[in-house]
Amino acid sequence: MSRIPKSVAGDAITSTESWETLEALVSIGNRMAGQDGEASGARVVADTFENVGAREIEINEFQIPGWWRESSSLAVEDEDLSGDHEVIALPGTPSGEETGELVDVGYGLAADFEERDLEGKVVMASSETPDDHGRWIHRMEKYASAADAGAVGFIFRNHVEGCLPPTGEVGYHNRPGPIPAVGVSAEVGARLLREYGGAKAETKGEKGTEATISVECRNEPTNSRNVEAVIGPETETEVLVTAHVDAHDISEGANDNGAGSALVAEIGRLLCNINLDTRIRLVTFGSEEIGLYGAYHWAQTHDLDSVKCVINIDGAGNSRNLGVGTNGFAELGETFEEVADDLRVPLSTHEGISPHGDQWAFVQEGVPSVMAYSRSEGSGRGWGHTHADTLDKLDIRDLRALAIVLSNAVVAVAEEGREIPHKSREQIRKEIDDGYVEELKIGGRWPYDE
Repeated sequence: MSRIPKSVAGDAITSTESWETLEALVSIGNRMAGQDGEASGARVVADTFENVGAREIEINEFQIPGWWRESSSLAVEDEDLSGDHEVIALPGTPSGEETGELVDVGYGLAADFEERDLEGKVVMASSETPDDHGRWIHRMEKYASAADAGAVGFIFRNHVEGCLPPTGEVGYHNRPGPIPAVGVSAEVGARLLREYGGAKAETKGEKGTEATISVECRNEPTNSRNVEAVIGPETETEVLVTAHVDAHDISEGANDNGAGSALVAEIGRLLCNINLDTRIRLVTFGSEEIGLYGAYHWAQTHDLDSVKCVINIDGAGNSRNLGVGTNGFAELGETFEEVADDLRVPLSTHEGISPHGDQWAFVQEGVPSVMAYSRSEGSGRGWGHTHADTLDKLDIRDLRALAIVLSNAVVAVAEEGREIPHKSREQIRKEIDDGYVEELKIGGRWPYDE
């Protein structure tokens, strides 16, 4: 059973409009938060909202701590590895040059930092988290743990092959971070492990090879922006359908998160002319990749009691198999399961609270919120946060299928009789996994008073 008319579903299956929106976003190139490309992406979204028939379209600017990439390098034993392989700075890093003994800490779990002498060292950690660990370990936690242990530099090595150095924010709300940080490919990381000692030298009681990290960048204030519009009736409460339009400066940001922004606009197009019980607010946030600033700005400048729930779309598009992180809001999870059963499509759900993604700005305040994404094989981000996050990795058929399922879910959560209760901040605080509590505190992102 579909909650949207067959004619609308048929339109979704045959339309190219979501793909055209995505093409317009990736053609911009760099959509880094606070830079010209992000502003261009916001205008693409605003124009698309207007074209689909949404109303009350706004582009709202707010100040953020901006970051601009300049140059970076990595040398060991006086050999400049960046001559043959790209070495990229991680957003939020400070400028500077540091030299220290190279030490690899593996996955960068808490246990990997315990009882290790990392004072004055250059610490390297993998982008991978072991499958049996129970939660994903964010690069920011590994970076902050290295800095807290006295490291003078940080190397983030990719676990995905393809000569792809990973990027990703390390400063968050403590910009700039305390020590220089760079990303290197899996191949460079393997070479460093193979040829230059790292942990192997340490276990043998030998002094490891010295590594020198050099970073030049700019940390300066700038403006980001959110884009929003509404469809449906004028009601006291509203459902937010959200994504982030910014992307890292090293790629097109097709899957992360051009596809999410295109899906928000497509959901608006499909639902614009059908009867809805509750107003739907379409929002694309800026500055997700560097600290969720757009989502925090929206949450702090609006009455959250009027928000029935949030459906945040991030990382959806690399397959048609939908996954949903429910953040412990059982009623939202049950609604998605009901929709998936009715449409006879697969659905995977994760119930634990996650502080990663724009929905976190709302979850921490007790607003029912989910992250919707695509399930795919492999560990971690895959092509995300690398040069390879490009349009050719996606398929219009996947976007079409996701648009239908997500549009049905939006209609379902907007039903007048469907209760989706908020929680108190205290309830949320108690439900956060201890590991994430530690991560949030290490990274200076813990939002609760002790």
